[in-house]
Amino acid sequence: MIEVYTDGASTGNPGKSGAGIYIKVNKEHYEYSIPLGELTNHEAEFHAVMEALKLCKAHFPAEILSFRSDSKLVVDTIEKDFTKNKAFIPLLEEIRELYTDFPYFFIKWIPEKQNSNADRLARKALRMTL
Repeated sequence: MIEVYTDGASTGNPGKSGAGIYIKVNKEHYEYSIPLGELTNHEAEFHAVMEALKLCKAHFPAEILSFRSDSKLVVDTIEKDFTKNKAFIPLLEEIRELYTDFPYFFIKWIPEKQNSNADRLARKALRMTL
């Protein structure tokens, strides 16, 4: 099972945004900081999950994925597979399409303090955009 920690960060709402992705595979780990452009903080959180799914598809196809995020909104939206927010509907649809490539996809909410690696990487991505 692959453990994937994601975080999104934004300098404004909306503003320059970035994604941090920390992937644990056995005793190895991989770190990614991805600038995202102008997004709200919530949109950046969704995009972080999408970017992580794309990375997993390229590097860990057909693996079992266990995602962790400190965004309750994102986790709840994906778990319930529903949102009323029109801005989030296409993001949810893309996430749904991306995770169907894997035999199992789980997502779990974690407190911010347990997501420090992904947070650090998201902040690094922000610095890359400034």
